[in-house]
Amino acid sequence: MEYVQSFMTEIGSSNVLTVLIMTFVASLAAFLIMHKLHRVERKSLGMRILKRCIRPATVLIFFGGLLIATQIYDAEHEQQYEAITDGLAHACQLALIASLFWLIIGAADGLRHHLLRRYDMTVADNLVARKMHTQVNVFYRLISVFLIIIAAATMLLTFDGMENIGTSLLASAGLTGIVIGFAAQKTLGSIFAGIQIAITQPIRLEDAVVVEGEWGWIEEITLTYVVIRIWDLRRLVVPITYFVEKPFQNWTRSSAEIIGSVELYLDYDVPLDALRAEFERLLDETPLWNKRVQVLQVTDTTEKTQKIRLLMTAKDSPTTWDLRCYIREHLIIWLQQHYPQSLPRFRVDTSSCNLHTVSAESVLDSED
Repeated sequence: MEYVQSFMTEIGSSNVLTVLIMTFVASLAAFLIMHKLHRVERKSLGMRILKRCIRPATVLIFFGGLLIATQIYDAEHEQQYEAITDGLAHACQLALIASLFWLIIGAADGLRHHLLRRYDMTVADNLVARKMHTQVNVFYRLISVFLIIIAAATMLLTFDGMENIGTSLLASAGLTGIVIGFAAQKTLGSIFAGIQIAITQPIRLEDAVVVEGEWGWIEEITLTYVVIRIWDLRRLVVPITYFVEKPFQNWTRSSAEIIGSVELYLDYDVPLDALRAEFERLLDETPLWNKRVQVLQVTDTTEKTQKIRLLMTAKDSPTTWDLRCYIREHLIIWLQQHYPQSLPRFRVDTSSCNLHTVSAESVLDSED
């Protein structure tokens, strides 16, 4: 206890106190700047990066000043309190490494947000925007994981006897690192799958897909899994390797526009010209239709009904779903009101049957 008290007394009587005061003032100034920047509405590249770097910079300044103070104290007192100063210096080194890589990741995050700001995902034709959001987000996650591994390895190298572990982590951070164990192989396979998806892009954010019989939209793409938002707001989580190993449907691969179909099974008495005219009228009256595809065809026949397919397009998959429901409902109502005989029905031919009317009296007489 006396050892620690003597150490604190020496701090107050040396140049270390001046360094600590300067460090505190600089850290406080950085904190105030950070608080001020969060109220600024400017969205330039420099401002975005600065907002995300000010916190790690504050930590960097604080521990950097503390490390300098520790070194000055050692020089003034000829390592009289080496046990305490060495521990403080090592803790400062670890904090400096962590804050430095935090600063780099923050700068990368600011650059990511600035790039994606130019690509609006809410517009109707958002193919280019979905492409950029997918690529930038996947590469940002890859860079973040790579930097975290480098930071962990660098921190391990500061410990005595841990050089081998730190060197191994640095080697594994490269793409040519040796993977040991089955779990590590699967992890590396997921990372490679993420890189492949980012480059070739079989899926993008907000793509409409059908996976495992479920229809939904790609909500999130990480390095290990993909989250699909099902139409009923459930979430389907699929390993990212699924999309490079198994077949799936992507309805918006080349365009957000999609063709919707409605199939009706009607009697042979249905007037096709009148049905086609009503179909065209319904499309013209709804804003759901993008006025591109409009087709009515008889695609199949059976002994009882004929199969009629109606094709139409909308700006995206949710709108197409609504348009299909709209056309189906209104055509059924129209048929019920104007051509009820055109709905599916069974016919019985009785012309070849010999039917006799039997009275009740004849039945009674026959029984007697």
